[in-house]
Amino acid sequence: MLRDCLETVYAGLNALRAEVFVVDNASTDGSLEMVRTAFSDVHLIANEENLGFATANNQALKLAQGRHILLLNSDTLVHGDVLSASVAYLDTHPDVGAMGCRVLNGDGSLQITGSGFPSLLNLFLLTSGLSRLPGGFFDRYLLTRWDRTDERELDVISGCYLLVRHKVVKAVGLLDESFFFFGEETDWCRRIQQTGWKLMFAPVGEITHFGGGSVTKLNHKRDVMLTEGTVRLHKKHFGFFGGLACWLLLLSFNLSRAVFWSMASIGGTEKTRNRAIHFWKVVSAPRQTWPQP
Repeated sequence: MLRDCLETVYAGLNALRAEVFVVDNASTDGSLEMVRTAFSDVHLIANEENLGFATANNQALKLAQGRHILLLNSDTLVHGDVLSASVAYLDTHPDVGAMGCRVLNGDGSLQITGSGFPSLLNLFLLTSGLSRLPGGFFDRYLLTRWDRTDERELDVISGCYLLVRHKVVKAVGLLDESFFFFGEETDWCRRIQQTGWKLMFAPVGEITHFGGGSVTKLNHKRDVMLTEGTVRLHKKHFGFFGGLACWLLLLSFNLSRAVFWSMASIGGTEKTRNRAIHFWKVVSAPRQTWPQP
């Protein structure tokens, strides 16, 4: 995936002058050797342990010199002239601090990226199922009914493709390294908004994001980390009681899912039994879902 990603990045630069960083979080699949051999122009940072998404990106952000800085996942493919079109978009929209583009799944279908802020109300609408009601009135968080073909101001741009002005990074600061895997770009986007910059989705082109390239081994731990990151986000921006309310809401959701799938697994399939086990494992890790200092 990393090789394919880098090949499309270099092919997509066209006339752009750019520096490319790869931060390797202690991979064991030969990625380091591949980059050194096939992409000698890449600035390679090799970590001896997995430092997480925020810390790894910050290592490159501290060194980057360009007017704009793109965060790009390694499990992506860049298509056409999306890179130059994204730069042109920022250059012609001086009030936009960061932007994202249209993202596709591996099968070519639309990937739901870019969203509202995961407020308590939005999380309740999502976990209660109200966001799926016909009409889309309650679909205000993930915006699943929006086809991503028109320009729109958002609260959160996905970190799989997030183009930010360098001067915004200087003003807002780096990613918060207390977030290990989830929540860091949401926190960053909120801080960018709080300084008066717009966050925009712009249909200037497309990338493919396969997803799961670095998390296929996490199973239930992924949901534990997602919950912890979301609670940490609320605790940071809304204080202890905001974090507690978020923790209780997500605990209730995961518990309801565990009970539902346990009932469904009675006389059910192996798939339903595995879903029940998955959610019980998430519920049984309450201390891991509450953010530690």
